[in-house]
Amino acid sequence: MKTPPTLGVYVQAPFCQTKCTYCNFHTGVFSRDLYRPYVDAVCQEIRESAELRGLAVDTVYLGGGTPSLLDPSDLARILDTIRATHACGLQEVTLEADPETITREKAGAWCAAGIGRISMGVQSFCDVELRAAGRMHRRADIYNANEILRGAGIANISMDLIAGLPHQTRASWELSLKELLALRPEHISIYLLEVDEGSRLGREILASGARYGASAVPSEDEMAEFYELACERLAKKKYEHYEISNWAQRGRASKHNLKYWRREPYLGFGAGAHSFDGARRWANLHDPAAYTAVMQRGASVREQEETVTAKQALEEELFLGLRELAGIDLARIEKQYSADLTPRVRKLIEDGLIEREGERIRLSPARLTISNEAFVELLG
Repeated sequence: MKTPPTLGVYVQAPFCQTKCTYCNFHTGVFSRDLYRPYVDAVCQEIRESAELRGLAVDTVYLGGGTPSLLDPSDLARILDTIRATHACGLQEVTLEADPETITREKAGAWCAAGIGRISMGVQSFCDVELRAAGRMHRRADIYNANEILRGAGIANISMDLIAGLPHQTRASWELSLKELLALRPEHISIYLLEVDEGSRLGREILASGARYGASAVPSEDEMAEFYELACERLAKKKYEHYEISNWAQRGRASKHNLKYWRREPYLGFGAGAHSFDGARRWANLHDPAAYTAVMQRGASVREQEETVTAKQALEEELFLGLRELAGIDLARIEKQYSADLTPRVRKLIEDGLIEREGERIRLSPARLTISNEAFVELLG
């Protein structure tokens, strides 16, 4: 008998102290007076949701935004509501937290609420880069936050860096990598700066302007070099590179995020949160004030909903699955979707973009920085 899938729950807290120049998320600075009513609305949405109620929840991810801005009692209330409405065998409860928001009192309360994993938004260990990006914290805050979390008993910390921040150089990137690895977080994410119209910095770069340090952003070739240097340094420290942007110590890969890449079911609650039940995807209103007001009226907060077609499902299997460095089972996918991908796969192998071992295909490790080329060709 096939084991029923488990469920991941994502809760969105779209509140920030300031809007980072590179941010293209639906988050922002809102009055703290909205925080408590918003949490009330999230708890109400969780209680009233009927989807996937029969599945056991094993991961919860409290993301944002900066959910560490919320009062710990409100975070505990959200988790208690999840436990009260779903069967729970929680293996991983993650909270995103900015370094400067972490205090001993909060860390102790987070642990007491059942939060065992902290994803800390580090971005850089160089103050000039942090200032240019509009970050509130500085290098010293990272060390202070790490000490507090370890002292509170948090044994699973994730930290991230961004390659491509304004004023970043190879020397400063090497420094950030060195200091990051000295702290030995259990999980590390390395992201390349996204340049698009969704952020102030992105718009300025596209317009060839100079505001927000746009003229001091490294080139694409330099960003690729920084990423490859990270791959090399993290491998030497025995971190497993398990997804394009993610590395982990043995057994510390993000259980929650793996659900996304493997197309497993998850429910999202809060403004802008997305959900997937295996056949349908839906998303909530993005504005937190509007979301809260609609929940208070007892109306639906869903902004969009779609049934995933077989073609979309196949594309997701390929695009999401190949993000994992272990690759995908090509034979299973071809059988499940009655698809013949052999010609496209053969060309990608010839071009050196992917590798094949038996029935599994994976992105070539040396070509990860141009993975989009493989995705476009394979989905073509």
